[in-house]
Amino acid sequence: MTSTLFHNGTVWTGTGATADALTMRDGLIEALGAEALAGPADQIVDLRGGLLLPAFGDGHCHPDHAGFEAAGPSIRRCGSVEEIVEEVRRYAAEHPEADWIIGASYDATLAPDGMFDARWLDAAVPDRPVVLRAWDYHTVWCNTEAMRRAGVSAATPDPPRGTFARRSDGEPLGMMFEWDAVDAVLGAAPARTTEDLVRALRLATEAYAEAGVTWIQDAWVEHRSIDGYLEAARRGVLATRVNLGLRADPARWRDQLAEFAADRDAVRALGDGRLTANTVKFFVDGILENRTASLLAPYSDDPCTRGMPIWPYEELLEAFAAVDAMGMQGHLHAIGDAGVRTALDAIEHVTRVNGPRDRRPVIAHVQVLQESDLPRFAELGVVANLQPLWARTDAAMTELTIPRIGDERAGRQYLIGSLLGAGAHVAFGSDWPVTDHRPLSGLPVAVTRENAEREPAGGWLPEERITLDAALSAYTAGVAYQAFAEDERGVLAPGKVADLVWLDGDVLHMDPHDIARRSAVLGTWMAGTRTFPSPDRSHDI
Repeated sequence: MTSTLFHNGTVWTGTGATADALTMRDGLIEALGAEALAGPADQIVDLRGGLLLPAFGDGHCHPDHAGFEAAGPSIRRCGSVEEIVEEVRRYAAEHPEADWIIGASYDATLAPDGMFDARWLDAAVPDRPVVLRAWDYHTVWCNTEAMRRAGVSAATPDPPRGTFARRSDGEPLGMMFEWDAVDAVLGAAPARTTEDLVRALRLATEAYAEAGVTWIQDAWVEHRSIDGYLEAARRGVLATRVNLGLRADPARWRDQLAEFAADRDAVRALGDGRLTANTVKFFVDGILENRTASLLAPYSDDPCTRGMPIWPYEELLEAFAAVDAMGMQGHLHAIGDAGVRTALDAIEHVTRVNGPRDRRPVIAHVQVLQESDLPRFAELGVVANLQPLWARTDAAMTELTIPRIGDERAGRQYLIGSLLGAGAHVAFGSDWPVTDHRPLSGLPVAVTRENAEREPAGGWLPEERITLDAALSAYTAGVAYQAFAEDERGVLAPGKVADLVWLDGDVLHMDPHDIARRSAVLGTWMAGTRTFPSPDRSHDI
């Protein structure tokens, strides 16, 4: 039985107190403060004036997408359409063996109204399909060859749950919005292999370990991908715990119930504590940037639409109740105020028809919220999973979102402070690769509601700012609660699992704007085992 002493720094316990030392033994926290310093230790970690705190969690992300993105053309940092096209050209030249070129995540604000033309990509790669996802992962931009191979033409009607952007003559422009339209193109591409997925999960979870994260909620898992997750766990390449959110499809959810049970049983049979499959994901609506998020009133810049609900209302309630009856946790994507209300209605329905239990349903994003729906989160025991990096006025917000919804609804976005004030459980996530996966990047925004240039002064919707302690808790105890793991981790106390992160700076006494710039993760431990830095780590994202 070996023990490790952490000292010469500050220990933030998450319980309202700090200490100057901590010991862990055999994967558990043994003692804090004077008691930790009093006993002998087999190993000593000098914190060098830094901060030790509970390891972070990410309550909503897509690690496989992040890993796949690292393998394709590097378009995320491109600052113009021309740069994207040139990067695609470069990648195609360096990968003549690639039959399809698939990448992500381009910045949708780089073209007027977020509309990109297939002919721009044709100029770089005319003879092979090119498919690029926007950073929202609800939109794709492709070249003409991709549409040709997918059979998408002027004669192709819009599918039930999606839209093909078109030119004035009816020809497809090269942009697909939401499920059925996106799948019409990506479904024609070769499927990812198990080896592809194992590599992607290794890259992504190693990146999370480097960010101080030990548990993540994969919020979009298809049945065909389960073998890849199982294989990654068998090989021991997962650097974090991963809970799978199995996606419910409105077109075939009844057939999926048996798949959900089989997938959960297969993961349980593996018996690896790093992999669980306890959750089912429901997409209730789309996103505001492409006008598919579901709103209670029409879009400000298009009075002919209120968005695109993914599910028929009664069908969602029935499907959610069936999944809940299996004992699985519901995780609902809801962006628009109508989408959020529908998600709350579904949870209320399940509570009524299936009876009380500790179900902890999650509504992710909660972008636009009607004030009358605010108290329902606490009343229904909902975990609000929010992405703090979205709660600022960046180009996407000012150029796309606010013009879509208008000033009044813009003032009802990401009400983190109000949800906490109303007694709701709040957990943070990143939606990576949509935004940065590092909690140290999200903390300043939650506290200041300002961007990196410290604008707007005093914060955007300043009444929704929260304290640093509250933001840290949303990344630690809040995510642990979402994971049904608050008895094991999320705070530092004797007997808890030793999930720890060591920062080189004391963020508790730092200007919040400096957290991302002046602090870094020096070490991450999961159940007492160091996951970052790892001696065999040789890859980066």
